[in-house]
Amino acid sequence: MQIIPVIDLMAGQVVRAIRGERGTYRPVHSALCSSCLPLPVAHALLDYTAADTLYLADLDALTGGAVQEAALVELLAALPTTSIWIDAAFRTAADFAVLAARLGAAADRLVPVFASESLPSPDAARQCLNDPARVILSLDRRGDRPLDAAGCWSNPDWWPDRVIVMSLDRVGSAAGPDLEILEALRRRAPCVAFVGAGGIRNEADLQAAAAAGGTAWLVASALHDRLLDRCSG
Repeated sequence: MQIIPVIDLMAGQVVRAIRGERGTYRPVHSALCSSCLPLPVAHALLDYTAADTLYLADLDALTGGAVQEAALVELLAALPTTSIWIDAAFRTAADFAVLAARLGAAADRLVPVFASESLPSPDAARQCLNDPARVILSLDRRGDRPLDAAGCWSNPDWWPDRVIVMSLDRVGSAAGPDLEILEALRRRAPCVAFVGAGGIRNEADLQAAAAAGGTAWLVASALHDRLLDRCSG
C-alpha cells in the first residue's frame, strides 16, 4: 500500500482537515514539524513516508478563491523529484492548462485532480478526463451522498487509470476507512487503480485497505500524529 502524504493549504498555511468541514480547519500542529508553512511540512511528510508523491488540496481555490500559485512554485522548485497531485477546484480542462502554462516546465510534475464536487457538467467531465494516463478523477461524497453534478459516479467508462475515492466525512476523523465503497467501485472497474482518502488510523487500517483493493491512500492526520510507522527510502 502506497502512502501519499497530504497537504491541505489555506491562506498559505497547512491546516488540519476535520471531516471535510472546511470552515473548521485550523493551522496544523504536527508531531513531525513545528511549522505550518507548506515547504517545511512537505519536507517532514515526505521524509517520514519516503514518498515521491505529494497531494495538495488548495482550500482557497476549493472555496471559491484563487489558486495559491506562489506556494506551488515554491514546492515544485524545492522538491525537484516529487510529483504533486493538485486539487484546485478545476472546473474545465482549460483551468489546469492555464495554470500549467504559467508554471512552465515544472508543471510536468504537476498532476491535475479533477474532483466530482467541482466538475459542473457531463461535457466538462469528459473533456477533463480524456487523457486517462495523465489525469486523476476524485469521486467525492459526504456520507452516502455523492457530490457529483457531472454524473461521474454513474459513468465508469469516463474514469481514468487512477481514481481517488474521497469520503469527505471521514477525512481527519477516527472513523476508519470506508472499505465498502472501495470494494464496490473496484468491482465496477477492476482495471482502475483506486486511491482511498479519509479515515486511516493505524497500520491495520492500511492492511485492510490494501486487502479491499486500494493501491494507495491519501493520509495526513495519522502521519502528523505518528500513528503510522516511519518508512525508510
